Amino acid sequence: MKRRVAVTGLGLVTSLGRPVDLFWDRILRGESGVGPITLFDVAGYRVQFGGQVHWDAESENIASPKELKRLDRFTQFAIASAKDAVADSGLDFAQEDPYRCGVVIGSGIGGLWEFEVQEERLLHKGIDKVSPFTIPKLMVNSASGHVSALFGAKGPNFAVATACASAANSIGSGLRAIQYGDADVMIAGASEAALTPIGLAGFQNMRALSFRTDAPQQASRPFDVDRDGFVLSEGAGVVVLEEMEHARRRGARIYGELMGYGASGDAGHITQPDEEGRGAARAMAMALEDAGLNPDAIGYINAHGTSTPLGDKAETVAMKRVFGEHSRRLAISSTKSQLGHTLGASGGIELVVCALTISRGVIAPTINLDNPDPDCDLDYTPKVAREARVEVAMSNSFGFGGHNASLVLGRLR
Repeated sequence: MKRRVAVTGLGLVTSLGRPVDLFWDRILRGESGVGPITLFDVAGYRVQFGGQVHWDAESENIASPKELKRLDRFTQFAIASAKDAVADSGLDFAQEDPYRCGVVIGSGIGGLWEFEVQEERLLHKGIDKVSPFTIPKLMVNSASGHVSALFGAKGPNFAVATACASAANSIGSGLRAIQYGDADVMIAGASEAALTPIGLAGFQNMRALSFRTDAPQQASRPFDVDRDGFVLSEGAGVVVLEEMEHARRRGARIYGELMGYGASGDAGHITQPDEEGRGAARAMAMALEDAGLNPDAIGYINAHGTSTPLGDKAETVAMKRVFGEHSRRLAISSTKSQLGHTLGASGGIELVVCALTISRGVIAPTINLDNPDPDCDLDYTPKVAREARVEVAMSNSFGFGGHNASLVLGRLR
């Protein structure tokens, strides 16, 4: 029999800030974290804005100055998010069996900053100037490894790299580890810091990004007829998962029960979604089945909703496939309208949003939804947050490569 799993800690790093309470206040006010990129010189780029995290690593108190030099930006985000999530959970790892505690923190791209810095050194300064820390800094599993060392977690420890589904797949993997007895505690999520010169150029040149340079805070507009691409952003989202009785025995605050997880593949185009939404629908249906719920049990969906012409339409089709007439009664929103798209980290941030929606009784808005696309005709909570009691929420994440993942989170009963 599968064991029940509680969500007991939340942590994130976003363009709307941290910790969680500050982030949530800004989300509910409908603020945008999108603005001019100042991390590097964007002269010559057609896209000069993004969801940049305003980050001074030394002041964040996540590592010593010496250790910070060995951490790529995406790993720094992951450590900060994990520390916040663990502090929020109240867990004392010194009192836990280290072999029953694990970490799975993914990334869509990993240490792209380090790759670019060291490539520049190689080309302009020579082989001997490439840092010996290059590989440990840029590898995708760096974040998971550092977080496990930080907390002494010696249980399951790995990373997931499934593009924009990385966090959801990571959290789903953490869920499975606890459900089937491999661990009692899992720190799970993902981190991304691909807002770099080559990252911006690559996404710009494949025409995946919005070119709304005259109004960057209005550029991310999921489900709007005038959407023209996503906004490249950075950040991290991490949750603490615990076996239910383990959490109850120590008197933990429980945000909700992680009830279900579904994953599928489109097996089609490497970047474009299945226009009929079949893979996405399969992931949602699997998550519902795993949770033992009928479709009408879901009250809120945090949509993948990236603001791309094909993606938003395909997700709408997929939700109609799964939920039928109930899709008309669902409250749906995309927090990417406010944050931009944090790629692999997005599912972690968005599960935090689902946990806050259930625990605080408010649905985040989809800002910039001025002219709804006729093909996207569901209730996307336009512009203004809405009070509502949500019993069960779903979070969707779909990534390049045809990766689809859905998570179901329910109010504790």
